[in-house]
Amino acid sequence: MDNPKPSANLPDGTVQYFSHPTATVGFRDDVLRGLAAPQKAIPPKYFYDEHGSALFERICALPEYYPMRTEMAIMQGNIGAIAEALGPRCGLIEFGSGASLKTCILIEQLQPPVYIPIDISESALRAATATLAARYRWLNIGAVCGDFTHPINMPDFGAVEIRRKVAFFPGSTIGNFTQEEALAFMRLTRLMVGKGGGLLIGVDLKKAKPILDAAYDDAQGVTALFNLNLLARINRELGGDFRLDQFWHRGFYNELLGRIEMHLESTCAQTVHIGASAFSFRAGETIHTENSYKYTIDEFRSIARTAGFRPDKVWVDEKRMFSVHAMAAV
Repeated sequence: MDNPKPSANLPDGTVQYFSHPTATVGFRDDVLRGLAAPQKAIPPKYFYDEHGSALFERICALPEYYPMRTEMAIMQGNIGAIAEALGPRCGLIEFGSGASLKTCILIEQLQPPVYIPIDISESALRAATATLAARYRWLNIGAVCGDFTHPINMPDFGAVEIRRKVAFFPGSTIGNFTQEEALAFMRLTRLMVGKGGGLLIGVDLKKAKPILDAAYDDAQGVTALFNLNLLARINRELGGDFRLDQFWHRGFYNELLGRIEMHLESTCAQTVHIGASAFSFRAGETIHTENSYKYTIDEFRSIARTAGFRPDKVWVDEKRMFSVHAMAAV
C-alpha cells in the first residue's frame, strides 16, 4: 500500500478502509514452513479468522480468563489519569482492534480527532469499525487491514490537526512475542509514533501457576475450540485434511521460561496433507501454536527503554495481576 491518503478537507466522521499486502499473503508459506520444522509451530496471528475472532470474544468472558475484565477495570478506574498522561488531540493508533471495548473507554475520554485501527482479520476490523463509526459519528477513522508486526504505511489525515501519535496495544498481546520479537515490535512502534509519540500498552504480570493454567485451559473448553479452529482454518483455506478429533488442546504455564504455552497434540501416529505436502505426526507430537509471556513491571520497562521508550506511568489492579503502561518515545 503506497502512501494511503484520504482526500484533503474531509468532514468529521470520515471512515476509510485500506488493505496492506501483508494481510493477505504468507499464511500458506508460514504453515508449510512451520509444520516442516523439528518442533512444528504455527504463528498465533492466524488464530483470528472470523470464527477464531468470535471464539476469542467468548474466551474473554470466561470466569477463568482474568486479563480482559482486569484490564477493563484498570482502565475504567484510571481513565482520567490515563488521558492526562496521553494528552489532548492524539492521533490514536490501535493494534489488533478486536471488539474495541476498551477502545470505547479511551475514545470517550480522549476525543481523538483520528482513530486508526490495524487488524489482520478484515471481518473483525470491519465489524468493530462499523460499530465505532455508528457510535461516534464525529470520529475520523482510517482502518488498515494488515499485519502490524511488519512496517505499514499509515493513513495520513493531513487536514486534521493532531498533537502527537499514540499507539494503543491492549490485551497483553505483546506477550505472544518472544522477548526478542517484543523488542523488535516496540522499536517498530517507536518509528510509527515518532519522537514525542506515545504508547499505552497492557501487560500481563507473573503470578501463581494454577491461575495461569486455568486461564488458558478453561473448564468449558472454549480455549480448546479456539486452538483447534486453527486446524479447521487450514482445512478451509489451504485444502488441508486435518482430523480435528485426532488432536487435543494443551495449555499450561512454563514457569522456567515465564510463559504460557499452547499446543495441539496428535493423539495418534498419522499423516496430514496440505495440497501436495504431507506431514507425519507421532503420537504425542505437538504443534506449538502460541506463547504468552508474563512479565514483572521492571522486566517490561527494561524492554521498553531498550526500544526507545521512556516509561512514564503504570496502573495495576489490587491483586497486581495485570498492568497498563503509558510511555513516551524518546
